[in-house]
Amino acid sequence: MNAVSREARRLRVAALREAYAKELADGTAVFFAERATTCPWCASPRIRGHLRTTDLFQHKPGHFTLDRCEDCGHLFQNPRLNDRGLAFYYRDFYDGLGEEQLGSLFAGRTASYRARAASVEPHLTGRAEWLDVGTGHGHFCHSAAAVLPEVAFDGLDRSDGAELAEAAGRVRRGHRGSFPELAGSLAGSYDVVSMFHYLEHSTAPQRELEAAHTVLRPGGLLVIDVPDPESRFARLLGRWWLPWLQPQHLHLAPVANMRRRLAETGFTVVAEEHGQAHDAVDLLAAVWIALNAVAPREDLPWLSPPPGLLRRALRTAVLLTGVPLLLAATLADRLTARLCAGRLRLTNAYRLIARREA
Repeated sequence: MNAVSREARRLRVAALREAYAKELADGTAVFFAERATTCPWCASPRIRGHLRTTDLFQHKPGHFTLDRCEDCGHLFQNPRLNDRGLAFYYRDFYDGLGEEQLGSLFAGRTASYRARAASVEPHLTGRAEWLDVGTGHGHFCHSAAAVLPEVAFDGLDRSDGAELAEAAGRVRRGHRGSFPELAGSLAGSYDVVSMFHYLEHSTAPQRELEAAHTVLRPGGLLVIDVPDPESRFARLLGRWWLPWLQPQHLHLAPVANMRRRLAETGFTVVAEEHGQAHDAVDLLAAVWIALNAVAPREDLPWLSPPPGLLRRALRTAVLLTGVPLLLAATLADRLTARLCAGRLRLTNAYRLIARREA
């Protein structure tokens, strides 16, 4: 980041600081719903604490707990963020201050997006219309079109990303809004619906699956990628495991739970993939998250006071010291993915491809 960009960011942060201070004046308890006493997946009362952590990404104030159901194994945020909390913790992550950084990250994942499309290709029979739910700025659709030239891609997102994707030509059409609320107007319109790392963000995953059933034509495909809470990395890395992603990830369902729920909703699973859905970043991300937690905070509008010269210098020194660790973690991730991730259950996600029953 050059001097001009740094100064522009400093001014943006300063402009936001007062608004964030007002929003935090009542504390963070106002961002949470009542604590649940039963599992939201199977309604069992046998739940217990699994993980307690903080926001290790934006470093916004607050503590977050993931509970685990002792009957079905479902993990869920408890107490869950309410609408006000979701708005607060998402703000300036994918948009605002975080838009440029996250946009560049998503745009650079072309190979991963094409691999996703290739995994679905054997289950397609020709021309198709595809709706990507949680599309962001449509980067997956743009990359997948090169693999599946006979497929027309549309995108749906709660943010203005879907509209921006349409304007940029990455999707044929961008739908903005809640998927369950828009499903009725899109009923029977698509041959494929994809939800790549989307369901874990949803407050009500079952409603999302029902919306997909509504939108798909008979025989259509639903493609789901979600974090795998049964990954051994989840236990080995503890709170430093990237897919916990608190406070954004509200539900993490074991694959057996998801398969059963799909069957109950009217789908037949035709493929289950773990290695193909794995993103080899667990160790790299854990090292980066830990370094970022140790280093003094950068200038952020929800933190005060702004960092001085000494604090900025200390942050730079900590991050530079960690470069060898980051390089070693990158190499270890790649070797693990190539040699033993699947056998040792170190894959961090799973993919299910399910066909809508007639």
